[in-house]
Amino acid sequence: MERVDVVYALILDEKEEKILMVKNIKHDNWSMPGGAVEAGETLTEAVIREAKEETGLTIEAGDVLAVNEAFMEKFNHHTVFFTFQGKVVGGEISIQDTETISDTAWVRIEEADKRLPYHKTGIRSLLEKAVPYTFQGVEK
Repeated sequence: MERVDVVYALILDEKEEKILMVKNIKHDNWSMPGGAVEAGETLTEAVIREAKEETGLTIEAGDVLAVNEAFMEKFNHHTVFFTFQGKVVGGEISIQDTETISDTAWVRIEEADKRLPYHKTGIRSLLEKAVPYTFQGVEK
């Protein structure tokens, strides 16, 4: 099995208590903005790029909120999922990756919990247990 790292951005509107979700065409489901990490890319670079491609928004990547993994036999992948807190710092919602994403929506946290069954403790719990992320550089 090939190891694949995937990043997601949990982008929260604190006033409205909603998170931004995207509709994935290929998987026919709703998720947080995110996708595979490309070669030579850090996790935070990947989550910033994926959020921009899928939503049009520029974000800052914050702390790690969750790490999940799965063996995806259908794709022959061992996938590790990293969920980062994302803070919008610019842009407007405008899907750039129209081959993958068909829609975006701000979803109440309770509804997001139903759409994201792999975060069994719920979105609120993730936000309370954040862990700092640090890229330590390149050793030569």
